[in-house]
Amino acid sequence: MQLIRSIKIVILGALLAISSNVIAADDCHLDRDVKAGSYNESEYKRMEKIYKIIGDEKYNEAADALNQMLKRTSNNAYVKAIAYQLLAQVEWSRERYPSALKNFEKAVELDALPDQIHYALMYQIAQLYYMDKRYDEALVRLDMWFCAVPEADINPLAYVLKASIHIADNNYREALSAINKAIASSDDPKKSWYEVKLASHYELKQFPEAAKTLETMISRWPNNKQYWIQLSSIYVKLKQDKKGLAVLSLAYSNGLLDKKSDLLQLISLNQYLDIPYKAAVILEKGMADGLIEKNERTLTQLGDTWYQAEELEKALVAFGEASKLANDGKIDLRRGYLLADTEQWAESGIAMGNAIKKGGIKEREMGEAWLLKGMAEFNTGKYKAARESFGNATRYKKTTKAAQQWIKHMNEQN
Repeated sequence: MQLIRSIKIVILGALLAISSNVIAADDCHLDRDVKAGSYNESEYKRMEKIYKIIGDEKYNEAADALNQMLKRTSNNAYVKAIAYQLLAQVEWSRERYPSALKNFEKAVELDALPDQIHYALMYQIAQLYYMDKRYDEALVRLDMWFCAVPEADINPLAYVLKASIHIADNNYREALSAINKAIASSDDPKKSWYEVKLASHYELKQFPEAAKTLETMISRWPNNKQYWIQLSSIYVKLKQDKKGLAVLSLAYSNGLLDKKSDLLQLISLNQYLDIPYKAAVILEKGMADGLIEKNERTLTQLGDTWYQAEELEKALVAFGEASKLANDGKIDLRRGYLLADTEQWAESGIAMGNAIKKGGIKEREMGEAWLLKGMAEFNTGKYKAARESFGNATRYKKTTKAAQQWIKHMNEQN
């Protein structure tokens, strides 16, 4: 059965004027001494026949019979209330939702049904208004139910409904108040209730409270990855970066971070807090597990991170893999410098040669590549090649002087 479609219901103005703000506390939860009524013989027979018709799903016939019964029954409020209730259910089955709601209201207004049925109909009416997106009327009716029903019979779900109405009407402060009552009055609050509470804190920009709520949610549903990520993000927003990192790291240790974006967030936090070694380990494992693609950018990032962690050999390996995928000489240039710093001259010369061959680097960098290539060749005894490289370096303004000095040094040695 489809949800209510475009219900247009006329409600008595006096009822619509009632709100939770004007119901006096002393007028609520009063004892309601209403007992089940009785039928006379003819009413009993007619009602028995109507029940059978409804059971056979002959709703049009049932509606006619109930309307006839309502016309004939003038003094028995209990029978009329039962008839209105049945007519509402029949109208609902015929998808005549405005008429269904109108008859439910008439059944309640007669105030003749036993407590359990009476209160259930009041609650259902509030739900129907909510389903029709008539939130003000839904709230009025729900507050009337809250006032009427004995406090001991108030179910936490009623507060959830109230919170839902306020959420739909963008009243997050009242929604928060209602959902807090639902949680407090339940032995087993549902996950969706906490999510309403969390959403309300977010909308109200109550981030410390949102963090506490997420801590509770994580304690109850520790395998929900999104809660860990949200909590980490809130801590970062609150400038509590170390807490944010600790939360995300624990989620990683528990095997919850299973997407590229999750890992990159953790890696970024480690780098921001100057913990490059851990960032590099996570990045490298993410590549090994296939969660992070191995490409020039990620391999370069891995090389940079290992370098920041002062793991030079691991940085060189990562840069070496990145250079194989690069279309320009930028990575080879960096490798060449790093290899020269560690006096791995032969490899440095090869890297600088690759940088020169691939190109795509600035003029100043090209001069430095020739100069460093010459130095690498000199240190490996390739003097002829070194002289040629230094000669090429003299063609660049920034390296002319240094290259000439190297050439002079070579001439003096020979």
